[in-house]
Amino acid sequence: MHEQAWERRLTSALPGAGAGQEPALVLVEGDAGMGKSRLVHRLLELPQARAAARLVVTFQASGGFVVADPLGPEPRVGSSAVPGRRLSALGNGAGSGGAVAAQGIADGARSPANESCESCDSSEHAPAPDAASLGVGLTAYQALEALLASTRPVLLVAEDLHHADDDCLALLRALLREPPTPFAAVLTYRPEQLPRAGLPLGRAVDYPARLSVVRWRLEPLDEGSVRGVAGELLGARRCPQEFVARLWQRCGGVPQVLVDLLRMVRDAAADRERGRGGDAGRAGRECFSARDVDEAGVPVRLAELVLDRTAALPEPYRQIVWAAAVLDEPAGAEDLAAVAGVGGDLGRTALIAALEGSALRETSKGRYGFAVPLAASAVYAELPGPVREGLHDRAAGMLAAREPVPWARIARHWRGGGRTEDWLRAAEHLVNEDEAAVALLEEALDAGGLPPEKRGRLALTLARGAVLGRRSDGTARVLRGIVEDPALPAADRGEIRLELGLLLHNRKRRFEEGREELRAAAEELAEAGRPALAALAMAALANPFFPGASLAENVVWLERAEAAAEASGDHAARTATAACRATVLMNTGDPEAWRLVERLPRDGVDRAARQQVARGLCNTANGAVYLGHYRRADELLTEGIELAARSGAPFLERVGRGTALFRDWLTGRWEGLAERCTGLVAEDGSASDARVVLALLALAKGDWAAVRDWLPRGASPDPPDTLCETCEAPVAATAAGAHIRLLLARQDVESAAEAATSAWAWLGRKGVWVWAAELAPWVVEAHTRAGQRQSAQRVVAEFAAGLTGRDAPSATAALLWCRAVLAEADGELTEARARFRQAGVAYAGLPHPYARALMAEGAGRCALLGGGDEVDEAVGELTSCVEKLTDLGAVWDAARVRATLRAHRPEASRRPPGRPAYAERMSPREGEVAELAATGLTNREIAATLYLSPRTVEQHVARAMRKLGIASRQGLANEVSRARPSYGNGEGVGGGGAEGGTT
Repeated sequence: MHEQAWERRLTSALPGAGAGQEPALVLVEGDAGMGKSRLVHRLLELPQARAAARLVVTFQASGGFVVADPLGPEPRVGSSAVPGRRLSALGNGAGSGGAVAAQGIADGARSPANESCESCDSSEHAPAPDAASLGVGLTAYQALEALLASTRPVLLVAEDLHHADDDCLALLRALLREPPTPFAAVLTYRPEQLPRAGLPLGRAVDYPARLSVVRWRLEPLDEGSVRGVAGELLGARRCPQEFVARLWQRCGGVPQVLVDLLRMVRDAAADRERGRGGDAGRAGRECFSARDVDEAGVPVRLAELVLDRTAALPEPYRQIVWAAAVLDEPAGAEDLAAVAGVGGDLGRTALIAALEGSALRETSKGRYGFAVPLAASAVYAELPGPVREGLHDRAAGMLAAREPVPWARIARHWRGGGRTEDWLRAAEHLVNEDEAAVALLEEALDAGGLPPEKRGRLALTLARGAVLGRRSDGTARVLRGIVEDPALPAADRGEIRLELGLLLHNRKRRFEEGREELRAAAEELAEAGRPALAALAMAALANPFFPGASLAENVVWLERAEAAAEASGDHAARTATAACRATVLMNTGDPEAWRLVERLPRDGVDRAARQQVARGLCNTANGAVYLGHYRRADELLTEGIELAARSGAPFLERVGRGTALFRDWLTGRWEGLAERCTGLVAEDGSASDARVVLALLALAKGDWAAVRDWLPRGASPDPPDTLCETCEAPVAATAAGAHIRLLLARQDVESAAEAATSAWAWLGRKGVWVWAAELAPWVVEAHTRAGQRQSAQRVVAEFAAGLTGRDAPSATAALLWCRAVLAEADGELTEARARFRQAGVAYAGLPHPYARALMAEGAGRCALLGGGDEVDEAVGELTSCVEKLTDLGAVWDAARVRATLRAHRPEASRRPPGRPAYAERMSPREGEVAELAATGLTNREIAATLYLSPRTVEQHVARAMRKLGIASRQGLANEVSRARPSYGNGEGVGGGGAEGGTT
């Protein structure tokens, strides 16, 4: 049952819902921390609930209850369901015979019982009880009976029903057997703590047929919901997939545990920042990791709950809970008993007692463990050393008898039992594709004291496949420590250094460090007589994607790699160098690349060779996207991602998905694109292509603050040279173009020209001119607007020379764009319009609809500036351009084009005679200004976009806020999105009313 469904069920039973009302009861069950109270608070905030006479009580472990005020600042002992009224704290119930202590009666307040409501006359209600009527010495039953009689609630909420005594439950059963109309009730409870399982009201109730009764069990959060909560508390950009997955695994999806754990992670990050002398409030520029979750500890609330439940068990039975803590995963009854050292009937009895006391739970059929996996750590931390070691020893013995032998689990238990030699022996049996095995290998290598030959073997196990497989944040650190060991055999050192270099280069984006390791590995492996591995290191150094080396240097490494691979006779090495040559040629626009791609052996039996082919297909698909061959890139991408999945290379799958996101940006597939990008960033915090696409989307929408946030570190505000540290060269070029355009949009022409000079020099050192398709036009624009015409001409000449003989449709279209910008700057408006139109045709053929719309804008602008017979045609062209940009979602661009039309055709801004004023509706101009203000643009930035004065913009924003009924700009985003249909495109181009026009 969905939350909205039970809300509708309840509100339909409340006054004002119309004819056919029937009373409703919702039984909400959920473990501690599942959010039952949150749902109650949400219900009580509904308008229907606010208007109804209601009674909200929370039962306590003592047997009494409090009358709670969930809408106040906090639930208060002795407060009524209406803010401001205080009643008694109702103590022990009749079952315990205790008295009630009267506390804090408020004076002069009124409850729903004596206030009017829209459904009934207040005279029908009896006065609310005061201190005298509740009295001292009333039982909980008597107090609840008095409250029900005096308040006559239309809405009854009773929380923590598992604490209610038998008399109170009998009173509630009687009420539900004959409920009034209208009437709705919500009863919450923890099912594991009910005195009688499955019976929240103590016994079965003879519900009348007219009463709608539903039971809703709150389920744990799924991984997507955990990601959402983590993103709200820590920032979505700091929460990669591995971090979210570990959170979900450890908190069991329990909301309260999740929030507590996230706060601990956040506080630990702030403490680390303070320790480094930084600002704790700005802590977290880097992403969190799974290790942060593991090191955070156990939230106090959870630890106290599980330790209390364990301590409540008879002493002989606690060992079954201790065994579950040591195993740290759900296990069968026999396994738990074996590890606990309690067999036969005692083991069965102990497990039943642990289940009845909610210390353990049946997590799946025949498997038992903790409801929240993190609770195991709290119990484990309290185990005495000898007890813990004995439990681990029995666990290792039990697992050793299985086939196949679970070496990773055995190694963990031997280590926990203090059997270091056995632990290290087990580590030698580990494979490197299991997360737990990787963690144990890292621990073993970190431990020290290993003989060099054993240390080398374990390091090779960890290192092999480090780039393509699953590795932790600590893998690079561990491998670096290994390669610096002088006792390590040279051949082993070279292979480990190769994997370290690839890991730093490909996964960690530490390009210069990675290249240093790869260069050293290439030499070490060649000297050690291992040419196949040396060829792999050289092929990595030949990859043109990675910054820090020129294309000429890449080609030298490629030739060396091919020679080494040929000398080795190794199939995987030859495949790797063939894939590398195809990558180099594709990314430089060499037509020969397509023939090489076709010759890559897709169906080889060797897994390593298939991974190299998958790498080549993904890399060449990426290159084809940047060239502008989108259809052929799609084919390569589909094939490459499928082969990567079949050959066990998840890293390549993510690379392919990043390429697909950039392709979607270029081809205008913007619907849902931001969500796809943020999803990939959540999985892989270093997904620079996804980040750049998010920056480009934000720029088109006018969300300029988000542009700076999403651009990879180094793109802004630093020169693009520093971008080499964080993302691949073609991505860096695109990001630099976005940064330059952002500076131009903000009228910071001088900075834009400086960034353009730096970016172009950087690309010139790399020497791959086809990657300038998303950079060159903005470089030329920056130089021309800064009055640096010679610099702009030099850029165009270098770009044209670099494209000679290259098959690069996207860059060719960009060159036409550059020449159009030059012609417009020179005042050659007829030539500029022709160039813009030529470029538009080229972009349409790719297709690149966003760039096509910008070319239409340029052509129309030149026609308007030139005047003459083409003005009417230009207006139509620009009108169509506005529609296309709006359809894409380019809010800022569409607003700018509308402003161009208004600026050059002021008559379009005048209201036609007899046209009514907008009164309290937003005018199209107010809506346009409000929409840009909602993205975070300042008044001055909006003014520059719309050709208005800042004062005029200020007035539009103020009027829009008044008409929307909001008090600050922060509220504009949501309100504008709701109001948008009322000031849509129906008013025509530039229909800004009397307040429009330039100032």
